[in-house]
Amino acid sequence: MISRELLQQRCTGHLLCALTLLEAAGTLALMSYALLWEAGNLVNLSDKRIGFYNFCLWNETARELQCLEYKHLQVMGISPPGVVLARVCVYTCLVFSIFYPIFLAHVMCADKTEDWKVILIILIIQKIILSGGLGTFLFQTSQWIHPSDFTGGFLALVGTQALLLFQILTATMYLSWAKHTLLRQSPFTEEALPIEI
Repeated sequence: MISRELLQQRCTGHLLCALTLLEAAGTLALMSYALLWEAGNLVNLSDKRIGFYNFCLWNETARELQCLEYKHLQVMGISPPGVVLARVCVYTCLVFSIFYPIFLAHVMCADKTEDWKVILIILIIQKIILSGGLGTFLFQTSQWIHPSDFTGGFLALVGTQALLLFQILTATMYLSWAKHTLLRQSPFTEEALPIEI
């Protein structure tokens, strides 16, 4: 018969796993919205469109948005290699987000605590490269973007940052829970004994 304490421990583990899956799904949804649906545009207004692939400003003479090329950006003090680096970092994070749930599902099926350390490392790497890419891009373009200009793409990336932080905390809690559970299960406790057929 399973003790009440063991049942609570298992419920806690399942709850943390479910929470991690929900956070991973939310991260993928936000990243997909920002980088695919919004095409990487952090500012998407009628008179301004600025993103990882676009830098368009309103041209008063032509009365339309004029998208600038890399040579024009360089004249304006924006480093094209810096923009490319920011784009690579952010879109690499999207690739991580696509394949991460598959790895997460595998870890949950295998039920190996050691693999959760790998999950934690992946999440930290994701957070670092997303922060680095977004920070680099905003540093390069801050002269042309006001805080009130940001639209859905930027807000989705900020939400992604928050969800990545929550995932790191959840994975840390799971590792702490697993360590605590293993310590409590000595070789002579009922739950550690092999099941007889």
